[in-house]
Amino acid sequence: MIQFRLAERNGNFVGFSVSGHAMFDEAGRDIVCAAVSSAVQLTINGITEILHQTPTVQVTENNIQLVFDGKKVEPEAQSFLQALALHIRLLSEDYPGTILITKSEV
Repeated sequence: MIQFRLAERNGNFVGFSVSGHAMFDEAGRDIVCAAVSSAVQLTINGITEILHQTPTVQVTENNIQLVFDGKKVEPEAQSFLQALALHIRLLSEDYPGTILITKSEV
């Protein structure tokens, strides 16, 4: 199962992390993993390369994390994070049992 964790501060998203595998299909054919990976890459690239924001981004073998660590989250970056959260929620509804979403206040 994919673990998608959203971090919020005062009602605004300030980061996320993603780990695990959907196990919807075999590696290389799993459309849920592909959809989540693509959405996460789009979000990180949009925030860092298009908006020129500087969150902390960490990528390891089975985990991707983006955190604003006390930095101001511009409204445009907030929109990217909201869109990602919506997309992941809709995927979890379309493919039950593949994604677990949690939110935490930081």
